[in-house]
Parts: sequence; structure tokens; C-alpha cells
Amino acid sequence: QLRESGGGLVEPGAALNLSCIGSRSFANFDAMEWWRQAPGKERESLAGVRQSGRPYYRPAGTRFSITANLTINALYLELNNLTPEDTAVYYCKAVPLFGPGYWGQGTQVTVAS
Repeated sequence: QLRESGGGLVEPGAALNLSCIGSRSFANFDAMEWWRQAPGKERESLAGVRQSGRPYYRPAGTRFSITANLTINALYLELNNLTPEDTAVYYCKAVPLFGPGYWGQGTQVTVAS
């Protein structure tokens, strides 16, 4: 089970720190990722951390910073300089070596003045 937190309503230019806590060891997975889904749009990948600890970023996530604490099964995403276009539900995903992966329930981020 994955549980995200840290979302909320913020003004443009603000920052937020999202957290994802897993009930299973992240060592069981090939990678842990952050995704988001904006209203009316497809879910998109932002960034991930491999089991080795090395982070990687997708084009939509280059403004953000991903970190992980594998010892406590925690994944974090620092959102910087938010704009209304960043309004979305942000999801944590556990990516196994094989198979579709596991999703959290998401946390809503709303950017509005």
C-alpha cells in the first residue's frame, strides 16, 4: 500500500513537498516513481528513483526534485515555482521488474491565485 500526502491549495510561485510512504519495502521494486494527472489529461510520469538510489526525470518533471529514504520506504517530491498548469492529482507508483506496478490513492495539488 502506498499513501501520498502533502498536497493542497497554493498560489502561483509557491512550493510544496509531497510524501509517499509504503507499507512494503521499496527494495522489492525496481523503481519508485511520481506521476500526475491533470483534469482532462492522461496521467504522466514526472520522475523516479531506482533501487540503486539514482534518480531520473521525465520532461514534465524537470522543475521538481525527487528524493527517497529507502530505509523507511519513503519517497518525496519537491514541487517548485508552481503554476496553475501544475494543478493535478499526484500519484506515487511502485514499479516492479515485471508487471504493471502499484499506485497510491493520490494527493491533490491545486495552484490558483
